[in-house]
This record gives sequence, C-alpha cells and structure tokens, in this order.
Amino acid sequence: MNSLLLRTVVLTGVLIGGVNIIFAGVEYGFAALPLWFYLSQLLLIPAMFIPMRLFAQASITPEFLRRAGLYALGWAVPYAIYKFAGDALNPAFSPVASLIGYLVTILLFAGIFAAIRKPK
Repeated sequence: MNSLLLRTVVLTGVLIGGVNIIFAGVEYGFAALPLWFYLSQLLLIPAMFIPMRLFAQASITPEFLRRAGLYALGWAVPYAIYKFAGDALNPAFSPVASLIGYLVTILLFAGIFAAIRKPK
C-alpha cells in the first residue's frame, strides 16, 4: 500500500471520529461521554480501508446498480460505527429505529454517489 493511501485512510478515520466526538460532546457533554464511545471512534481508522478500495472500484464500474452497490458496501462499515455509537448514547435508544435510519442513509449515499460519480 502506498503512503498516500495510508495517510488518506488514517486522516479520514481520525477526521470522521473527531467530528462524531464533537457532535456527541456538544449534545451530551464531553464529561458525560463514556470511554467506550471514544474507543469506538478508533475503529473508524481501520474501517476506512474498506471504502478506499470499494470506491476506487465503483468509480470505474459502468452499471449504475453495481456501482451503487459498491458505494453502499463502502459506506456500510464506517457509517455503522459513526451512527450506532452516536445513537447508543441516547437514553431513548431504539435499535430498530437506528437500523432503519442507517439503511435509508446508506441507500441514499449509494444512489447519490453512483449518480454523480459516473465513469467517463
């Protein structure tokens, strides 16, 4: 793996994790965030390897549904960490509602990315 890709993966994982910590800290208070929440954000760093590979493949895939599927798979793991860790902090956490919101967002991301990132 080249160093640029590795730096991109690490920087993207740290950036998304940092944004999630800031949003959760503003909403619930930084002192109230449990240790597991901070540690779960570290999972975003290795999780970003998946989209980097799948997005590269999707960008050259001509068929819309296949391209959208690759984007959906690429977003699946990092967004799951981001979404479920944040949702689990809410005292009124509903796993079913969280899962439905997750699936809808993944489908939207996949459709939007597949539509705007067509191969030439």
